[in-house]
This record gives sequence, structure tokens and C-alpha cells, in this order.
Amino acid sequence: MTNHESDGRDGRDVRRRKFLAAAGAVGAAGIAGCNGTGDDGGEDGGDGSGDVSDGAVGQIGSGRAGRDAPGGTSMAEMPALEGELTVYSGRGEFLVGELVGYIDDLYDDFDLTVRYNNSTDHVNAIINEGEGSPADVFYSVNAGSLGALADAGRTQALPDDVAGKVREEFRTEQWVGTSGRARTIPYNTEAFSEEDIPDDIMAFPEEFEGDLGWAPSYGSAQAFITAMRILEGEDATRDWLEAMVERGAATYPDEFRTCQEIADGEIDAAFTNHYYIQRVLDGNPEAPIATAFTEGDAGAVFNVAGAAVIDTASDADLASNFVRHLLSAEAQDYFARSTFEYPLIPDVEPIGDLPTIDELDVPDIDLSQLSNLEPTIDLMRDAGVQI
Repeated sequence: MTNHESDGRDGRDVRRRKFLAAAGAVGAAGIAGCNGTGDDGGEDGGDGSGDVSDGAVGQIGSGRAGRDAPGGTSMAEMPALEGELTVYSGRGEFLVGELVGYIDDLYDDFDLTVRYNNSTDHVNAIINEGEGSPADVFYSVNAGSLGALADAGRTQALPDDVAGKVREEFRTEQWVGTSGRARTIPYNTEAFSEEDIPDDIMAFPEEFEGDLGWAPSYGSAQAFITAMRILEGEDATRDWLEAMVERGAATYPDEFRTCQEIADGEIDAAFTNHYYIQRVLDGNPEAPIATAFTEGDAGAVFNVAGAAVIDTASDADLASNFVRHLLSAEAQDYFARSTFEYPLIPDVEPIGDLPTIDELDVPDIDLSQLSNLEPTIDLMRDAGVQI
């Protein structure tokens, strides 16, 4: 049974993205002292042998009306998990606990321990624990933390048939993405149409006529500003921040609350990860909120959660096969339906009226650089942002 040792919480033009290679180039020191870049705000359990009845794909969690069974490889077709495994999860238990519990319950001879904490704290812990670390798998909320651990030499190469399930933008030899999130512009459909929403993130403070909101103390928002600082430079980012303060943009504690305020008509648009819009619509399908995208700038960054096998894993095959399960049809469908993220295998579609990954106009940026938030926080405070 899963052992929860801690409950910490942690466009449109198509073009090829280069998300990643440098994601492995950030050192452990690059994220030390930072507060992270992401926020993690089955009816058929099998018979204990890893076989799902009739080879059907089990559905984990609550269903979504009208959604077909997912494509991809079912857990029933994957190697059975046997033995003891410890996962350090930077993803919150409230988001992925049901998934890892489902995987655990499939196998009688599998003993899974999950430690939940902030991804950055897990990276530092694994490095400090050295060869004695009990961690076998690191499951991270963002690519930067995965790259930091790999750069510290604390991961090992994944089998080609595991990493190869995901397109090359979302993996390295040392880690593989398991789900994705896009930065978006949620807006109130009773006040504005999509054509009214600027497709340039830098234009919003001066050109958008409605009331804006944001959550500047939230990790994902700070990563977004970090991307702006990298892509546009510090001076342009400071000007943008000062303009947001001057126009009196409403401030909220998190991005889900920000989207709720849009649906309630309190503000007209904001800057959030895409899945918060879908969570509002899941609670109220008639809510007047929709998703817009900017093009090729900080407002369109796409980040991934992912997993890596620790270099000192007691059973590297078992650890790799657990990561394989995160890329199964059931798990990828779970990410779409339950966390409203982008699945990363091609046979599972995201939930909601969203463009495909290929249709997103994502900037060419090293995701690992989004992990070090300290210069961004200093810049935000210097511009008068209350965080």
C-alpha cells in the first residue's frame, strides 16, 4: 500500500519548439533558496497481477461526459511492478495521490512509499543525502528541478522505450515529461471576445481596455515574469510591471481564485496556467470564461512536470517501469481529466476547447532558467509589486 510519509503541498502559427536540451544544464545551486516554479494546487483496478480485465483501459477518478477511452499503451500491457520503491514527489498529493494509489493497488507484490514536498526541497534533499538517499524516483512539478538534479549527477539514463513515448521536446536522456501546462490569458466572454485580447503579452498594461488581475505571489506567475525577464530583458520587464501596478491590476493569492474572479465578472482578463480555467468550467460549465493565447512570448510558455530515476535507485528497472506507468493510457487520461493538464503522449487529447500542442506558438526558451526566481522577485519588488 502507498505510504504517504509527508503531505506537503507543494498562436497560432505552428512552429517547432526547442524546449529542452539546456534543461539539463542548470546546477543544483541554481535553484537553491528558490520557492519553485510550479504550483500543484479507474473503475477497474485489476486483480493485483497487473492485468486489467479483457485488456481494457481502466479509468482513474471521475469521468468526463462524452469522453472516449484514451489511446496509448494500457498499464495491462506494461511490465508488472514488483518490489519496494520510494518516490520523492514534488507534485501535491491532492493532485496525484489518486493516480499513484491506483498504480500501487494494481500489484500485490509492489510496496510504494511516496514522500510529498516542494520539488526544490526534494532536489536539495537528494543531493544532500548522497549515496544513502532512499529515493528511487523523483517526480517533479517542473523541468527546471529535473534538470538541476540531472546536472548534479544524481539521475541515470532512462530506457529508450520509456523516454521515447514522449516527443523529443519534452525529454532528455535523464528525464521525461509526464504532463504539460500552457500559460494563457483567461477572459470574461460577456465583456470581451477573443479578437479583443492582445496576442502580445507586452501590450496588456497599456492597450487592454478591461480590468486586469493576476497572482504575483504565486510560483507560476513568478516563473512567467522570469520568462519575460529572459526574453524581453530587465528594463522592459520592469516597465511592464510598473505599468501593471500603475493601472491598479487586482491581486489575488492564486491563479484558480483569479479565474473565479473573471467568471464572476469582477475582472475581465488575467494571466494564468491553462488548467485553472478548465477547473472553473468543471465546476460551472456555463461560466463566462474562455482561454486566449499570446504568440511566441512569455505569455505562451509551456512547462512540463516529469520524472527521473535516481542514480542510486535500488532497482533501476522497477524505477523505470514506474515512470513508464506515468506515461500509460490511464495515467495520461487522468492528467487530462483530473488535473486538466496537457497529456504528453500523442494518443490522449486535453480536456476543453484548447489547441493541440502543435498549434501553440511557444517561445524558444530554456525551461531550466525558470527555476531561479530570486532575480525576478527582486525586480518585482523594485517595481512596486506587492508579493
